[in-house]
Amino acid sequence: MSVTSSHQESISLDDFRHGMRRLASGVSLVTTQHAGEKYGLIASSVSSLAAEPPSLLVCVNQSATSHAYFLQAGHFAVNVLREQHADLCAQFSQSSRREERFQTGNWQTITTGAPVLADALVSFDCQLEKVVEWHTHSVLLARIVGINLAGEAAEPMVYFNSSFHSLGL
Repeated sequence: MSVTSSHQESISLDDFRHGMRRLASGVSLVTTQHAGEKYGLIASSVSSLAAEPPSLLVCVNQSATSHAYFLQAGHFAVNVLREQHADLCAQFSQSSRREERFQTGNWQTITTGAPVLADALVSFDCQLEKVVEWHTHSVLLARIVGINLAGEAAEPMVYFNSSFHSLGL
């Protein structure tokens, strides 16, 4: 199916950013391991794709330092963060704290060898099946091959209006 549009006008980048700030989303720490090294980044563009087979998609900026490692490894884990993971989120969001990554937290593996945060709300262990390039980002389409449901589904971390929040459940 092909979609065409007669409107070539574009919204401004500032308007887009202001609009997206109003879209609340869960916060995930996406991790992988390649050639004995661990890599990770914070992502708010994670979505379920299908239940059959269980799959999801993750959008990763191609300028991210770890972008190539996700593609080379061919697997990754999506760790959905809790309110208590604010410092861990900061470690993975700030390049100046790169050396601190994976030094805190209880890390384990399930199936693929990607690092899984033991106390995440949920961790999805994923096998990369397809990559779709979209301008500045890669959309990673993956089959879920393992899952870790740690404890209750409470106190998720949410990204809204350019900052991290809790729902206070």
